[in-house]
Amino acid sequence: MSEAQSELEDFIRRIPKTETHLHVEGALPYELLNELDGERFPATPEFRTPGYRYPGFVEFENLLIDHAIVWFNSAERYHLACKRMFEKMVSLNIKYVETSFHLHMIEFIGVDGPEIISAIKSAAPEGLEVKVIGGMVRNGCTEVMRPVFEKLHEWDELDGIDLHGQEWHALEDWTPPLWKRCRDAGKIIKCHAGEFGGPDKIYEALDTLGSRRIQHGVRAVEDKVLVKRLADEGVILDVCPLSNVKLGVFPALEDHSLRELVNAGVVCTISTDDPLCFANDILDEYRALANGLGFSRKELGQFAKNGFEHSQLDSSLKREYIAQIDAAIVS
Repeated sequence: MSEAQSELEDFIRRIPKTETHLHVEGALPYELLNELDGERFPATPEFRTPGYRYPGFVEFENLLIDHAIVWFNSAERYHLACKRMFEKMVSLNIKYVETSFHLHMIEFIGVDGPEIISAIKSAAPEGLEVKVIGGMVRNGCTEVMRPVFEKLHEWDELDGIDLHGQEWHALEDWTPPLWKRCRDAGKIIKCHAGEFGGPDKIYEALDTLGSRRIQHGVRAVEDKVLVKRLADEGVILDVCPLSNVKLGVFPALEDHSLRELVNAGVVCTISTDDPLCFANDILDEYRALANGLGFSRKELGQFAKNGFEHSQLDSSLKREYIAQIDAAIVS
């Protein structure tokens, strides 16, 4: 490793960081599956090798579900997985995480939603603040889930909601009222948009759901008016560059739209999305931004600061972590 690379590595490790776009089920530590059944889950499956690319989103989603449901069958299993996951985050100097759990697991495994949230939060070690987001799919308002959705705004331990999954499904009538109830209740309001869907899905998230936190949003560059609006209105894009490449949203990292978005003044954070499927961690993301997209230490630091500035952390902690980042940039 050259001296410059060594200094970059030290900088990336030293700065405090956030994860604001992370799925619990998609962040299941793969080694837990390997320990559970090494024959079925070999140490290095093909989909976790560096050069692997998913044929499409459906294939990715099916693989994720097939692996996640083997482990996540109880609140206790959520706790055990998150304990391992959060311990690694602390070792990477992550201080704050917003992680979504798939609300439809309530129907799949018959476990109470607040019980799962409690299991996730109780796994957080000292020094890591965890916010739990309830994620749901666009066509997921089943007979079982409808009464759950109607009460989400009353769940005290639920910090926010997110719409994820297959982006091409139409937005159904139940969704805007749910987003309004949760927004009025002070929840974090997110929406996956502009990954496999185009700019129209981002407009939908902004104007129909009232979301100012967009998960991905990287195809906004196809509409220059939209990009300017995102910048002018301070909309936050929680971007996962390596995920976008592995899923074929961009053919290569060098083609990613992040540089164009940042140059246009759009506020972006950096996260890992689904480490189970992409075999990545937050250090990999920052390394890729520096080595593949040419972002400077100052720019990497700004991504980290964005995560804290738009977090739900206490203001004194925000200032402390941002000050640590600023000190690392100039050291």
